[in-house]
Amino acid sequence: MYAEIFHKEGFVVFEAENGVDGLDGATKNTPDVIFTGIVMPTMDGFTMMEALKKNVMTSNIPVVISSHLGREEDQQRARDLGAKAFFIRGFYTPYEIVEKVRAIFELPEYKIKFAINELDVAKMARDLRINMDFKCPKCEGDMVLAMKLVDAKNQEFSAKLVCAGCGSGRG
Repeated sequence: MYAEIFHKEGFVVFEAENGVDGLDGATKNTPDVIFTGIVMPTMDGFTMMEALKKNVMTSNIPVVISSHLGREEDQQRARDLGAKAFFIRGFYTPYEIVEKVRAIFELPEYKIKFAINELDVAKMARDLRINMDFKCPKCEGDMVLAMKLVDAKNQEFSAKLVCAGCGSGRG
């Protein structure tokens, strides 16, 4: 059921029959996230997480756990092993879980303030036809470059000018 819903919501889904297959698939495919249960044949979810952490190729993959049981000791062990989330089945709809998993991937944003006498800042102001002191036309706050990380591996960002004061675009 979860695989189908994640797929419908735009995720590329690889399924595994048990923990050993899940670990093998994670090593071969390096997924962006692993959604697993605790009780599984061959290898339980916690043992799989321990094995993932020992492998440099899989150690940073976020793991989300779904369990029928909400035992505090299971939740604590999941946190200790670095789980990004722990869902007790029946407390959330599958679509709520998809949205919470999607939130794990929200891209970090950075704001960079300009120094007009540095490198190509003055040229950029001229090319964009904005005032040289990078002040917001609406509130006179500082215009900054808001950058969202698009691809950490290739260090790629999307960027736009925004006012640090009122949050408006370049106006």
